[in-house]
Amino acid sequence: MAVDDIGSCFGQTYAEARTQFLFAADGAGLPVQAHRHPLVGADGEDLGIDVARFGAADAQRLLIVTSGCHGVEGFCGSGIQVALLRDPSLHQAAAAAHVALLYVHALNPWGFSWWRRTTQENVDLNRNFVDFSQPLPHNAGYDELAHALVPASWPPPAAADAAIADFITRNGVRAFQTAVSSGQHDHPEGLFFAGRNPTWSHVAWRQILREQAQRCSRLAWIDLHTGLGPSGHGERIFGARDDAAALARARDWWGPQVTSIYDGSSSSAQLSGMAFEALYGECPEAEYTGMALEYGTLPLNEVMLALRADQWLDNHPETDAATRQAIKRQTRDAFYTDTLGWKRQVVLQADEAVRQALVGLSG
Repeated sequence: MAVDDIGSCFGQTYAEARTQFLFAADGAGLPVQAHRHPLVGADGEDLGIDVARFGAADAQRLLIVTSGCHGVEGFCGSGIQVALLRDPSLHQAAAAAHVALLYVHALNPWGFSWWRRTTQENVDLNRNFVDFSQPLPHNAGYDELAHALVPASWPPPAAADAAIADFITRNGVRAFQTAVSSGQHDHPEGLFFAGRNPTWSHVAWRQILREQAQRCSRLAWIDLHTGLGPSGHGERIFGARDDAAALARARDWWGPQVTSIYDGSSSSAQLSGMAFEALYGECPEAEYTGMALEYGTLPLNEVMLALRADQWLDNHPETDAATRQAIKRQTRDAFYTDTLGWKRQVVLQADEAVRQALVGLSG
């Protein structure tokens, strides 16, 4: 990694992070296409998904690196993208491998700006890619937990925590994680709501793929996330449909440590409606290999508590300013560790994964 000042790659607000991304793209000589969001940010700023491309428009091999699918997680992903853009040796390696690189900054810019994991519709974007023309799946486990997870008052009353503890006692921690995080379509004011129609970010992601990725024959995607696992460790989670050949290819590129939600090796539960579904729909002719690079921040129980608090806050706009500020800070801390050591860890791991993907695509 040729970037000396990694700490300066990370912004303290969405607007600052976006500016740094745009400057870094300009410094690398890359044009940027902006997909403007219809709403404004927390400070009244414009919002958008920004797309920068290195390499020919008709390149047969394409690697996509995305940030901010889950809004507030964009603090990490944006900083990584800026660091990659500032490293000329990376683009030299891409050119030598005959691979185009596509940087997609802030898939969910509204959540990034407002320090929320969700879109403006309170939708988890990485659960929103389902076939809405068909009956939506039902999550009975979440039904049982809904009122305990996001109670009427905060901090949660003892009865809410007791209900959660009872569920875990009866079903186990993994079943609890699956019930809560796999996605649900019946509680729009709850956690991990998957929506009842495509969100703005969903539609924009598909448009970006149609514009940028339909001409390639080999396609790879690294999606940057935070919130699961040991602090600073990037779990390499297979990011595709349950396909043995694609998983074998991912492990050949990125190592045998690549985990999978399908065989239980990942810290993530098995999810539905994931954003990689758009690649199959928009780029059906391409051989696709993908992973989520998931960086740990805080222990899972602290991350879950922050998510519950943030959802309660969204349901109660009348909350006083001091409580609001405390919960928002708790949310950001759950998904972004603002220390130089952590930033160096996440950047170096991403740099390695990107370079491995370049080799894999060129093979």
